Amino acid sequence: MRKPHRVIEAIRLPGCTPYPHGLDLQRERRVAVEAGEADNALFVLEHEPVFTLGRNFERENLLLAEDVLAARGISVYQADRGGDVTYHGPGQLVAYPILNLREWKLSIRWYLRSLEQVLIRQLAEYGLTGERIDGFTGVWVEGEKIAAIGVGIHDWVTYHGVALNVDPDMSHFGYIVPCGIRDKPVTSLRKLLGHAPELDTVADDFERAFREYFENWSDEGDIDG
Repeated sequence: MRKPHRVIEAIRLPGCTPYPHGLDLQRERRVAVEAGEADNALFVLEHEPVFTLGRNFERENLLLAEDVLAARGISVYQADRGGDVTYHGPGQLVAYPILNLREWKLSIRWYLRSLEQVLIRQLAEYGLTGERIDGFTGVWVEGEKIAAIGVGIHDWVTYHGVALNVDPDMSHFGYIVPCGIRDKPVTSLRKLLGHAPELDTVADDFERAFREYFENWSDEGDIDG
């Protein structure tokens, strides 16, 4: 049997990345991975302020008109991922894994639970207990959402990914119903810890937790999926 090729190239983007540029990078790498012309990748970045609308977006969850949001410096884009409306902006860690799941497990459910597990392990390093909530995707701490997850999968290669709130402008979440969930507030590491860790440090911690999980994964003792 061929040994899985679980090499993951980490790509850190400097500054704040416009959403369309980040999307183009993901698609280019996804196509290359599908063709066997590139290794798996993990893009780690911050975005300029943007609301992205997933495949399950419901119009009433965007609380302000797009021209009003534009006047406040927030763009709106349709995204070919699962989920509803999500916010990205400075102070939020965004990670886009481009993984060929044939090297791991052909299960979307397993992949979503795995991303949650990576975040739960990372939060534990900060003394925080990350939790899942039945029926939802993402990670919560004390009933408040700290990390959103929305993915796309094409020919079993993943794109889109996760967003971890480190120290974003929390007022921007008030312009939407985050992820379409009306009764679950959002939170940040600043709120939970009383201070905001450096984003570069959080990015390093995420990359380490991600590699430890995905590069060393085996189906023995597999999580639900």
